[in-house]
Amino acid sequence: MFERFRRSVELTKASLAVLRADRELLIYPLISFVGVALVSISFAVPFLVTGGFTRTTESGVDPVTLALGFAYYVVIYTVIFFFNTALVGAAMIRLDGGNPTLSDGFRIAASRLPAIIGYAALAATVGMVLRAISERVGLLGQLVVGLIGFAWNVATFLVVPVLVVEGVGPVEAIKRSAGLLRKTWGEQLIGNVGIGLVFGLLTLGVFIVGGLLVALLASISGLLALVAVVALIVAVAILALVGSAVGGIFTASLYRYATTGDAGPMFQTETVAAAFRPKGSR
Repeated sequence: MFERFRRSVELTKASLAVLRADRELLIYPLISFVGVALVSISFAVPFLVTGGFTRTTESGVDPVTLALGFAYYVVIYTVIFFFNTALVGAAMIRLDGGNPTLSDGFRIAASRLPAIIGYAALAATVGMVLRAISERVGLLGQLVVGLIGFAWNVATFLVVPVLVVEGVGPVEAIKRSAGLLRKTWGEQLIGNVGIGLVFGLLTLGVFIVGGLLVALLASISGLLALVAVVALIVAVAILALVGSAVGGIFTASLYRYATTGDAGPMFQTETVAAAFRPKGSR
C-alpha cells in the first residue's frame, strides 16, 4: 500500500513538472469549468419553463425531459472533451520536446471537433441508459450497473489521446483505447492510479485546516470568517484546476508509454511501468 502511494506521488510530481513548464495548461480546465457552468444555467431555464423537473407520464418517461436531458449531456460532454482534448494535445507537444502555446491546444481540439461530438453523443447515450437501468433495479442490479460503468470508464480511459494523435472516429477511438489498456495493463489500471488520491487527500487537508481556521476566526470577527470561507473556496478551486490539468497530462503520458514504451522526458518509465502491471502479474 505504501509503495503504491509512493508511486502515485512520483507520478503526480512528474505531471506537475510538465505543468510548471507550461502553466497555461491550467487555462483549459478553467474555461471548461466556466463552460460547464454556463451550459448548466442555459439548460436550467428550458427545464423550468417546461416543468422538466416535475413532469411525469403514465409510463414514467416524459419525451421532453428525456430529449432535454440527452441534449444537456451531449453539450456538457462536448465542452468537457473539447477542452480535455486541447489540454492533452498541448501536453503531447511538451512530452515530444516541443513548446506548446495555448492556441496549439485549441487548434488540435478544433480539428477533432466532429469526433469529439460523436464521442460525446456515445458517452451521453451510455450514461443515460445506465442511469435509467439503475433507477429501475434493486441493489444487486445497481451494483452490476456500477461495474458496467466502471468497465466503460476503463475502456475509454485513453480515448482523448487516441483522438488527438491518431485522428480516428469515436467508435474506433474507444476500441483502440480498450485494446491498449487490455494489452498493457488490464484490470490493474484503476487500482494503481493514485493521482486522484493525492489530490483528494490534499483537498481533504485544505478542508480540515480551512474549517478549523473559519471556526477560530468566527469567534473573533464575522468578516474575518467570511474572508476565510472565500479563501477556502478559492484554494479548493485551485486544487481542482491543478488536479484536472495534472490528470490530462498524465493521460497523455500514459498513451505515449502504451504506444512507444517511453512515458516522456519528465516521467521515469520504470515508475509508470510499475504502476501499470500487465494483467495477472504480481
